[in-house]
Amino acid sequence: MGWVPDTDRTIHAAFRQPRIETMRLRAIRDDRPGAGLRVQKAFGAGRPVVRVSLAIALASLLLTPLFAIFGSACPDAAKAESIGSPTPPAEASLRLISLNPSLTAILVRLGATEMLVGVDDYSARALPEVSNLPRVGGLFDPSLEAVVALRPDRVLIVAGVEQVTHAERLERLGLRVEIYPNERMDQILENIERLGRLVGRESLASERVSAIRETRRAVFVATRGLEAPGTVAIVDRSPLFLVGSETFLDEMLDVVGARNLVRELGSGYPRGSIEWLIATGPSLLLDMTPGAEAAKEFWSRWPSLPAVAADRVVGVDAARITMPGPNLDGALRELALLVHGASIEEAIEMALKRDSAESVLTDRDHERPEPGGSE
Repeated sequence: MGWVPDTDRTIHAAFRQPRIETMRLRAIRDDRPGAGLRVQKAFGAGRPVVRVSLAIALASLLLTPLFAIFGSACPDAAKAESIGSPTPPAEASLRLISLNPSLTAILVRLGATEMLVGVDDYSARALPEVSNLPRVGGLFDPSLEAVVALRPDRVLIVAGVEQVTHAERLERLGLRVEIYPNERMDQILENIERLGRLVGRESLASERVSAIRETRRAVFVATRGLEAPGTVAIVDRSPLFLVGSETFLDEMLDVVGARNLVRELGSGYPRGSIEWLIATGPSLLLDMTPGAEAAKEFWSRWPSLPAVAADRVVGVDAARITMPGPNLDGALRELALLVHGASIEEAIEMALKRDSAESVLTDRDHERPEPGGSE
């Protein structure tokens, strides 16, 4: 909602789940924040590439926060959006099943928990509000029988090759499926609005989206003009998978004033190497690897890295930063603090106040009569 790409080994260790190994999918962390990142093998390309799908199955966020899941980079993204009907007006008695932690988190934040009749395994473990709901399996291996038995009016899923396949099977069984891509920030905001319309919480959804946009703008203003450290954001150490371009995490790095050095490797979540890392020489390392030894201790093995020499290796709580869900405003604030230190908080607050004051003045201007008009 958000998820981070991870390896078969890491997924097994961190989530105690069976190892996954298929020809197209090396490993998926569909249980963590950020649920929605997919580690795929690009056969013929010589190295695995982590693609995000709105199931970023890892949407939680990156590791879900990776808790969530994405999908626009998915080859079947266009096809995915064609599955199911457009989001209709809210129905009072909707029965929903969410197969992605990021989507579940949005519904919970909008106060629509009572409409959920079933969720994926990770949502049930990660979100106390839905822990007692029936579980219908993992993001990439849901039990279709369990889904059908709960008689849902809608099944909510994120975009991605595997997810689209499940959607097609569910539709053949007579169920209505809605697919939500969430690789980019604007897609995530659109998902909040779509789900708000679906469950009749348009006002709350609009407020949430406005709060995220206001914070994004304030963080950008507060960090403008500051040093933009050459940054590498690590989603998994072994193998080494990184945050590339055209992802919501790359956009977040840009907003907080961090220069993402991984863009040169490509989009999505490309695989890197220690040799590349040393040659690139990042001045800041953001390590989001879950369930691993302390970041500073691990990376101290390579003292030639500028980030190590300058003591700028930061261990990141992926569950708080990488979920492509309803709390991106908080994630942006925390990421800004990690990049620039605690002093940036005051600058963000000042930018928010200025923005609020300017909005009030604009509203007053709109209320003024036109020149020559009657008072």
